Amino acid sequence: MSLKDSITSLFKSKHTYKYNPHTLSYEKVVVSVRDRLKKISFAVAFGIVLGVVLFILGMNLIDSPKERNMKRELAQYKRQLKVLNDRLQRNEMVLADLENRDDNIYRTIFDAEPIPDGVRNSGMGGVERYQNLEGYDCSDEIIHTTQRLDDLSKRLYIQSLSFDEVYKMALNKQQHLNSMPAIMPIKKNQCKLVSGFGSRYHPILHYRRQHTGVDLTARKGTNIYATGDGVIEVAGRNAKGYSGYGIVTVVNHGNGFKTLYAHMNDVAVRQGQKVKRGELLGHVGSTGLSQGPHLHYEVIQNGKKVDPVYYFYNDLNPEEYEQVIEAAQQENTCLS
Repeated sequence: MSLKDSITSLFKSKHTYKYNPHTLSYEKVVVSVRDRLKKISFAVAFGIVLGVVLFILGMNLIDSPKERNMKRELAQYKRQLKVLNDRLQRNEMVLADLENRDDNIYRTIFDAEPIPDGVRNSGMGGVERYQNLEGYDCSDEIIHTTQRLDDLSKRLYIQSLSFDEVYKMALNKQQHLNSMPAIMPIKKNQCKLVSGFGSRYHPILHYRRQHTGVDLTARKGTNIYATGDGVIEVAGRNAKGYSGYGIVTVVNHGNGFKTLYAHMNDVAVRQGQKVKRGELLGHVGSTGLSQGPHLHYEVIQNGKKVDPVYYFYNDLNPEEYEQVIEAAQQENTCLS
């Protein structure tokens, strides 16, 4: 066998050989069990380290299908949270407009104080109210949105209570407006104001005294109407405390207002009866200390007799009202 063939055969062998320069020949390398174990341990350790490194890289760089689904869901939740915050902002703007109208329009109409800002904008609960929402990646956003929702709910509740109060005030205001003596007791085209409120000469007693109402002349039998909603307090002839008034009717309108209708020919109502503005009370006459058919009409506010012409505003346009005021100021003789 040639040298070339010997070398070729040597390298094809399963054993490991080492060239010995002293003997000028290849010698078989004998590997001990300990060396084999070292090599195996190193290979295993290297494989483990490499596997751990690849696993860590995979965990950080490559998402699992479950993680990808969770990230998609999280992105969807964030989008929904943004939509929710946008809707909250719109509702807050609408509520702010309602609060502004309530304070500066509705409550102003009824002379009510606006709701203090401290009541509308006071917080809810304490620091521990949102502890269960802490500890998440989106905790700050979720807590902020929840706080806004709680504040909106509280403001809506307060506004609801305010509207209930305004509604009651509106009912009371309407009742108050209906009970105000705001029309003439005789239709304006059927009467004439001949004597106003103030010091006047009495045609029967023949001396000046305070005329506590106005005298409206009209044909005998002309209809006399209630000037506001109320309850009949007095109705009939020679009522106690109303000497000289003849047949008289007194309507108690509530809210401190009463009206008196004197020298009537007859009455169409009874004591205790409820009447509405414009309802028939009786007819013009000339009973009691009276000089000719007319109606003596008085307005009493909180026990004090006041000038009735200032309560004719529902029946008269500005020009007519000015004429009535001028006629009431004339110094003339009253009829009763």
